[in-house]
Amino acid sequence: MNKKLTALGIPMYSSLKHQQGLSLISLVFLLGIMGFCIMLVLKIAPIYIDHSKVTSTLSTLQKTKEIENESEAEIRTRLTKNFNTNYVSDVTHDDITIIQGGSYLKIVIQYNVIKKIIGNLSVLIEFNDQIEIGE
Repeated sequence: MNKKLTALGIPMYSSLKHQQGLSLISLVFLLGIMGFCIMLVLKIAPIYIDHSKVTSTLSTLQKTKEIENESEAEIRTRLTKNFNTNYVSDVTHDDITIIQGGSYLKIVIQYNVIKKIIGNLSVLIEFNDQIEIGE
């Protein structure tokens, strides 16, 4: 039989018959990476779900008729009630800025969410949403 040899004189196999599967260390490493990615998704996804509720609230507020004629306290109360109903706890009273002038209304919601991942590893997510109504 005529086998191909490497530079060291070791036979080379041309098929993958002798190279099957992952080693145990490779499998553990891949499972660890996959587990970490799944954990990240499970920790971060709820933050973005809450953020979608914030943007939905702003969108609903923008479609409300005569909202620019309401007082700042009424608008804050409306926002707070909506956030409480939707279980949004990341937005505080200090995160909401309301600018009014005549028939112009601008609402800015700027907040940060810090979520602990593992040990001293945390993730910081910053959000800045705003709507403008009127002129």
